Amino acid sequence: MFWILFLLLAWAGVLTSAVRLLRAATEAADPAPRPAAARRPGALNLYEAAYLAGGPERVAVLTLLSMERRHRLLLARTGWATVLDPVARDAHERAVLAAFGPDGQSPVSALREAAAAPSAVRALADRLDEAGLAVPCGVRDAVADGVRSVRWAAVLVVAMAGAALAVPADGADVSKVLYWFALPMLLAVCCLAIAGTGGPWASPAGQRLLAALDHDRAPADPLAAVAVRGLNALPDPDLRAALGRP
Repeated sequence: MFWILFLLLAWAGVLTSAVRLLRAATEAADPAPRPAAARRPGALNLYEAAYLAGGPERVAVLTLLSMERRHRLLLARTGWATVLDPVARDAHERAVLAAFGPDGQSPVSALREAAAAPSAVRALADRLDEAGLAVPCGVRDAVADGVRSVRWAAVLVVAMAGAALAVPADGADVSKVLYWFALPMLLAVCCLAIAGTGGPWASPAGQRLLAALDHDRAPADPLAAVAVRGLNALPDPDLRAALGRP
């Protein structure tokens, strides 16, 4: 039964990483409360809603769509954008306009990257964090580290299963060995499925404000719908194609 040693190693790796991910995910779902004075009452603006719903990438999409709807950008289905009004109204628009070349054209992917850059959203993220509406960056990083740890544990399970099959099984058939190794692999896959690629951007308080915005403004305001729900809420297939290009 020498293969059982490999099975124990596989279980040890999966359980350790799963506990790490569970702790991080629990903290993300219920972060430490902020002082009452730090909490900000009232509704979210659309940039804040976009960040809480989808992070910097959602802020970038909202910025481009907002500029397009105000006829300040022309977004083509081919994935290129043309600037129509070079005067920025806020820091997010400045980041977008700075990414244009001298001819006033740029790939949409470059504009998205510029609008999602940390420098463009740092003040927004800090403001939401201080208000207790966003999950702190350190907590999200811990969730991402936990996800990577579980992925490596899954690789370890495969390696240990291969090693177990390479040594004499002391009478155990291959199907039995694979069955036992399938159990830790199933746990790893379930952890990854539950965690996704990272923790939520919004704290419970932020999620409540997002739900209120979704209920009150999203049905009548396409920008609010995109901020909360993402590109799937955009009815124009050409704009979806342009903004959705990586």
